[in-house]
Amino acid sequence: MLRFIYEAYDVSGAKLQGEINSIDERAAAKQLIDQNLIVVSLVKESESNEMGSFFSRNRVSAEQVEYLTTELSLLLNAGVTIDKGLGILRRNSVSPGQSRLIGHLHDAVRRGQTLSDAMAEREDVFSPLYLNLVKLGETSGNLPDIFSRLSADLKFQSELKGKVVQALIYPGVIFTVCILCIFFVFNYIVPQMSSLFEGVSEIPFYTAMLLSLSAWMINYQWYLLLCLILLFGALYSSARSPSMSAQLDTILAGLPGVSGMILLVERVRFNTALAMMLASGILIDRSLDMALGSVKNSQIKQTLVAARDRVKKGGQLSMALRNSPIYDDFSMSLVEVGEESGDLPSVFQEISIRARRDFEVKVDRMTALLEPALILVMGGIVGGVVVVMLLSIVSVNDVGL
Repeated sequence: MLRFIYEAYDVSGAKLQGEINSIDERAAAKQLIDQNLIVVSLVKESESNEMGSFFSRNRVSAEQVEYLTTELSLLLNAGVTIDKGLGILRRNSVSPGQSRLIGHLHDAVRRGQTLSDAMAEREDVFSPLYLNLVKLGETSGNLPDIFSRLSADLKFQSELKGKVVQALIYPGVIFTVCILCIFFVFNYIVPQMSSLFEGVSEIPFYTAMLLSLSAWMINYQWYLLLCLILLFGALYSSARSPSMSAQLDTILAGLPGVSGMILLVERVRFNTALAMMLASGILIDRSLDMALGSVKNSQIKQTLVAARDRVKKGGQLSMALRNSPIYDDFSMSLVEVGEESGDLPSVFQEISIRARRDFEVKVDRMTALLEPALILVMGGIVGGVVVVMLLSIVSVNDVGL
């Protein structure tokens, strides 16, 4: 089956964009005509996206998936059928990637395909956890409630990601300004000052070091920039490799301060997913299996895989999770209470809420410490260069006297 990208108008005159699967272009056009659509353009996806797939405008972002989930939740809870709801969202979509995604889902549902199967064809957009919950909602007939929970979870994850990004923006800006100041000083200020030392037989060692460092920077700074770009590219490629990603996780886990942040983030992710699974009526072993997909750190994931296997063999949940580093003593006491009371969903939700609160406190504390530290570093480097320049000028005057 081939996938085609089309633009068409419906009977009301609304412009539609989407995807359709068919054996060839003629069959795809016939399918669209059978849906009472006036086809404007129909292009095979490989041809239409030969260069366009590189740009983010043709991709579906996490924010767009959150929008789709939230709007579907509202429409389904209002009593709108799934195909009609997708049709409404299709007419209101603004970005090309979102329009194509909703168009693909709408066409598939109208052809009689289930929504979960249609979403499964876009595994690059929807996570296994998302797909399993949608399939569960279709089976149980509780799809509106499932989309409400998915919407809340996606908003939660988006806020968590935003909190991390917000915490890194200010230190990143200060660090960038520091680097730019250093480049400016060594490329413009120090070279202009070097004319003061022409004809001077002996200059202080710190002045010679400053001038040599400036000359080296001017001659090799582009090579240095290229090496940094290659280094970041290599790190990015390595992070996508399972073996290198595991080594990177080991390095991050050993960094003071960072390891605690990673534990809290993974605690939030895993417990949020687990609470949602259990609240949807999924058995504990299956819930553990599905919630594992939300964990990113390979070391933590291995401990949770071992806990899942132990539960599948009949082990007690609290005893199985005790060996995982994302559960502290207080969290384990809550899990034990949840096992006794039979209210595990609310327990895991409470653990997630507490972990998120602790994470926000640590992020605020880290940001408060990083701000003055980076300012001191920037001031120390730039101030040190200024002091060396002043001492050098004074030494020249002494020699002249």
